[in-house]
Amino acid sequence: MFKDTKAFSSFSVDDLGKAKEFYGETLGLDVVESPEGLELHIAGSTPLFIYPSDNYTPPKHTVLNFPVDDIEAAVDELVARGVRIEQYDLPDLKTDERGIFRGDPGPTAIAWFKDPADHVLSVLQGE
Repeated sequence: MFKDTKAFSSFSVDDLGKAKEFYGETLGLDVVESPEGLELHIAGSTPLFIYPSDNYTPPKHTVLNFPVDDIEAAVDELVARGVRIEQYDLPDLKTDERGIFRGDPGPTAIAWFKDPADHVLSVLQGE
């Protein structure tokens, strides 16, 4: 039943204009505006849909991951574009001074950042 369907993911934001600016200008993604919200066109995937919400509450989990070949270059690029990389100092999760976590299990390296609606996003480098 679902094997051949082109499923897509979606999430809400409290300010569609800020989301459009962040995803389109800051991250440089292709953003298409529709009456219902925004479509993010990301290479190799179906569009991601972002819609407005009047009673928005940000989730605590990561909603979008961007695989990269060079995490240091990706972090540098994000910082140059004004994005703040999250810092964590938890028993099982400690990031370095640049906000990069290297460890096991998981990808070789990962760094988290947030969009204007407080969604957690990541760049991650595989093995």
